[in-house]
Amino acid sequence: MTQVVAALIRDQDKFMICQRPAHKARGLLWEFVGGKVEPGETREEALIRECREELGVTVDVGEVFLEVDHVYPDISVHLTLFHATIKKGAPQLLEHRDMRWIASEEIPQYSFCPADQEILQHLIRR
Repeated sequence: MTQVVAALIRDQDKFMICQRPAHKARGLLWEFVGGKVEPGETREEALIRECREELGVTVDVGEVFLEVDHVYPDISVHLTLFHATIKKGAPQLLEHRDMRWIASEEIPQYSFCPADQEILQHLIRR
C-alpha cells in the first residue's frame, strides 16, 4: 500500500482544494494538496516537501484530521490528511490546473478523487 499525505489548509470557514492536471491519473479531479511519501521521509516531511513543490509554500503540519485506505485500479493508497497552515509564501499553481478556497457546503459542486470521499463526508458534517 502506498503511503500518501495531504493537507487540509483552512482560511477561516473555507479550505483549499486543487485540480489535478489533465495528463495525470485522475486528471481534472479535485483533491487536497499532497502526494506520496518517499523512502526515508516521515509523513510530515513528505507533506512539507509536497506543499513546497506543488504550491511554493512552507507549511506547519498539525494533527491528523483523518486516515483512509482506498484501492484504485492502478494503486492502493493509505491517505493521511493533516491539518496544515501556510507559514511562508503565497500559493502558486506549480503543478495543479486550478486552486480554489471552498466552504463545506460547496463540496457537491466539485468532482473529487475517490479516495477523498470519506474525508469530504466528515467535512460536510462539521
